[in-house]
Amino acid sequence: MSAAIKITRMDYTAAELRAVAAKCSDGGQTRRLLAIAMILDGASRLDAARQAGMDRQTLRDWVHRYNEAGIHGLVSRKAPGAAAKLTEAQMAELRELVIAGPDPDVHKVIRWRCVDLCAEVTRRFSVTVPERTIGKWLRKLKLTQLQPRGCDNEYWPTCADEYWPTLRYLTC
Repeated sequence: MSAAIKITRMDYTAAELRAVAAKCSDGGQTRRLLAIAMILDGASRLDAARQAGMDRQTLRDWVHRYNEAGIHGLVSRKAPGAAAKLTEAQMAELRELVIAGPDPDVHKVIRWRCVDLCAEVTRRFSVTVPERTIGKWLRKLKLTQLQPRGCDNEYWPTCADEYWPTLRYLTC
């Protein structure tokens, strides 16, 4: 078994680390600070790790981070996520494409659907994405998916009087 990694950064005492942990809003950072404070007080690494709810190897990794960056090295980081499939310029081009609408001779459609945009994105940018991603992109670009519906304004006034007794009972 190898020797434990020493805490080389002595900016804070164990009591000061506990005080910082009490004011900290990040729960993970608080647990890590308390574990390091326990080590500085002389507790075993195993006990400190168990009290903080982590494995001994994980505590070892956090000690490395504390030695390198201090208290700010113990902050929980957000995962970066997947890289964007389209660049900003390509997203702008997609926006212009959707606003301009399809050309029936070229695209063989009279209005854009997500499945049609998937095929167009694949053709233009060599990126394959599902329909759901196209919908997310349209919302991100502040474009709506609502379709205009026809209204029977000419028909409704003439038939309303004729069917009003039936409609009154059906709608209640």
